[in-house]
This record gives sequence, structure tokens and C-alpha cells, in this order.
Amino acid sequence: MAELFEMHVIAKGKVQGVFFRATTKKHADQLGLFGSVKNLSDGSVEIIAQGPKEKLEELLRLLKVDAHPASVYEFDLHYRPIHQKKESFLILR
Repeated sequence: MAELFEMHVIAKGKVQGVFFRATTKKHADQLGLFGSVKNLSDGSVEIIAQGPKEKLEELLRLLKVDAHPASVYEFDLHYRPIHQKKESFLILR
């Protein structure tokens, strides 16, 4: 079984009001990832995703090429150990 990681990402760019959270959830669900996505008050979006590292990297790749009309200019990315396993992928407010 592949080792699981938790990825914490702050997506910056045109990412609010353009279905970026819904697109993130769609791709996360397709990849079998768990976690959440939410808007932040500074206009960025926070993504927390759990799964095998190659699937987490695929999520970011997909968000770079298939997030229209969103436009991400930066992913502030950190991997960390999983402290609490998620059961699904949620869109938070």
C-alpha cells in the first residue's frame, strides 16, 4: 500500500467566484483523495488533501490545466504527516 501524505496548499490568483472549489472537489473525488477546500479572506483558497503523493501531485497538475475560468499563479505547498484522517472531500465556506 502506498504511503499516505497530507498536502496543505494555498492557491493564489483568480480563484474565488470562478468555481475553483467545485473543480478542486471534482478532481479530488476522481483521484480518491480526502480533505477540504475553502475560500480565505485574502482572496486565496486553502486546499488540504490526503492520499498517495503521486495522486496529490496529479491534483495540482489538473488544477493548473483544468480550472478555467480560474487562474492560479502560485501554489504555496507543504507536505506534512497526517494527524487526523479525513473521510471525504468537502467544500467549506
